[in-house]
Amino acid sequence: MCYCHKGHHFHHSKEGCPGFRMEKFIQPCMLLLLYERPAHGYELMERLAQLGFVGHIDPGAVYRNLRKMEEDGLVKSEWESGESGPAKRRYVLTPEGEEAIHGWAVHVRYQMERLKAFLDKYEEFFKDGGNKKTD
Repeated sequence: MCYCHKGHHFHHSKEGCPGFRMEKFIQPCMLLLLYERPAHGYELMERLAQLGFVGHIDPGAVYRNLRKMEEDGLVKSEWESGESGPAKRRYVLTPEGEEAIHGWAVHVRYQMERLKAFLDKYEEFFKDGGNKKTD
């Protein structure tokens, strides 16, 4: 069980505590994947599993984020027609997108330090297997 939301009890799933929203982290992950190589939206959805997005990924969220990143100048796209099937948008990282990746890396390192501090304190209090402190 998770007790992290205003007194409500949540059961943990594979994704963990519902307070940790991986959906908000999708943009920097897609930027990093586009740094690796340009891709279509569907391919990005498949490759997001490499960065911890397991299970169902909302295609609408992926494409909304791609449009937003294109509006912000972080990616650019062009239509690519294939030999079979309809044309697809191919997304490419821009220099501004690469800069955004570096900014996210700084942010993630800071968040990791905060999370480590929490876990260190947690281990200090619950080192005996999860029994609550009674004093």
